[in-house]
Amino acid sequence: MHVRLARHTDDLRGLVAFYRDGLGLVEVGGFEDHAGYSGAFLELPGTGCHLEFTTGGDHGPPDAHPESLLVLYLGTAETVRATAERADAPHVASANPYWDAIGAVTVLDPDGFRVVLVPATWP
Repeated sequence: MHVRLARHTDDLRGLVAFYRDGLGLVEVGGFEDHAGYSGAFLELPGTGCHLEFTTGGDHGPPDAHPESLLVLYLGTAETVRATAERADAPHVASANPYWDAIGAVTVLDPDGFRVVLVPATWP
């Protein structure tokens, strides 16, 4: 099984730059003006999973919610610090205090969705 999580945006270029250049995801494909939609696929390294961001159509993007999280386990506090610095995104306190208590850093992507950078590996 493969997994691709898709989300619509009005800022495709900004979102791709944030996830690719800021967070280090690998852009593995995309499409232009397919039935009025354009999009990009970014691989979560080491997982085989993709994020797909699309733009176009007759509707806008979803609203961000403080509990809609993408959680990335980066291994060390140094990697979290370097990634957060490279992403150059606003830091916010987590809605769930657990993330702050374990030393995670929560940043906002260009659409206002939260990405949690965790200084640990997945068990």
